[in-house]
Amino acid sequence: MRRRDMMGAAAGLTTGLATGLVGTEALAQRQAPQRAARPAPPPTSPANTPLGPLDTTARHALIIDYDTGAVLLEKVADERMPPSSMSKLMTMYVVFELLKNGRLRMDQQLPVSERAWRMGGSKMFVEVGSSISVENLSRGVIVQSGNDACIVLAEGISGSETQFAELMNETARRIGLRDSTFRNATGWPDPEHRMTARDLATLARRIIRDFPEYYSLYNERSFRWNDISQENRNPALSRVAGADGLKTGHTEEAGYGLTASAIRGGRRLILVVNGLPSMRARAEESERLFEWAFREFENVVVFRAADTVEEVPVYLGERATVPLVAGRDLVLTLPRQWRRNLDVRVRYEQPVPAPVSKGQGIGTLLIGGQGVPEMNVPLIAGADVDRLGLFPRIPAVIGRWFAG
Repeated sequence: MRRRDMMGAAAGLTTGLATGLVGTEALAQRQAPQRAARPAPPPTSPANTPLGPLDTTARHALIIDYDTGAVLLEKVADERMPPSSMSKLMTMYVVFELLKNGRLRMDQQLPVSERAWRMGGSKMFVEVGSSISVENLSRGVIVQSGNDACIVLAEGISGSETQFAELMNETARRIGLRDSTFRNATGWPDPEHRMTARDLATLARRIIRDFPEYYSLYNERSFRWNDISQENRNPALSRVAGADGLKTGHTEEAGYGLTASAIRGGRRLILVVNGLPSMRARAEESERLFEWAFREFENVVVFRAADTVEEVPVYLGERATVPLVAGRDLVLTLPRQWRRNLDVRVRYEQPVPAPVSKGQGIGTLLIGGQGVPEMNVPLIAGADVDRLGLFPRIPAVIGRWFAG
């Protein structure tokens, strides 16, 4: 087994993909599907970060990097909690998916039932007996947080809110929300209606990635319906540079919550907080945590997908070497001061026997360093290398035999 020191080369590089922190997918794989209930810590207890504890008044909190899945901050992120209106993100994921696959249209009119009209809490102010387009109902949910709009969508899609909640649960399981249970389309208080901060971050990430054509609705600042104009309740849109959407929530049990995303210089973060004591605390804490995360961390590109990490010798091949590549952009999310400690090494068996197929796994990139969590990233062949014919192989075999 050969191990090549790449520190010199890495010193002039910047890094990037899985993250020197912990990616959400990797973390999810280590978590059991069901977790034992545990009491929430007091709201004033600190969150965990790679830089050490950080105080936050949120009862639950999570910040991840959108591209790498790196966890920058977490506090009780896997405890099931009442998500209040933040669960409307799941309602809209179902709607967006139906729109994308052609089973629903933005101009499709859905009828308003008496049940939807009577629904309490935040409202779009629909009128019983009328019909409203899916496009306007979507704005009613996203901008105005209308519970009535959620009921119209749920009944129009599934026949009843109960049936729609089952569709939400099926979709949630399919897209990897491990600890979410939905009993309604609105987030209305129910002892079995629960999500985790990690599931909310995963859901936000999926909405942004899966439905870029609809995500811009979350950045609309106001919507007028039935002669009533309402402002988007997301405080990050006006307080955080680069913020472009997602959803607030509030009930007496849950406190004040927010799932939000912001992008600066091509780098996107997703934040989830819940259990805050007031609208003001939600606005101030989300702004503070966003600013901290953008200031203290950076994404570093180690290798681009087609960059040659090293030329690896090939035994009995028509080419003497084969390029070793990452096969994808390798990007790490690291605290800014950790870059100087980064240690990158490559390991592979030498020589690689021919034939070699492009994309074949033939090595590993080892990433670590003082204070940098260790990572192993598979490396692959960047080209095909055919095996030498019989007669050309004879001198190579003899030469290797004499060389020992």
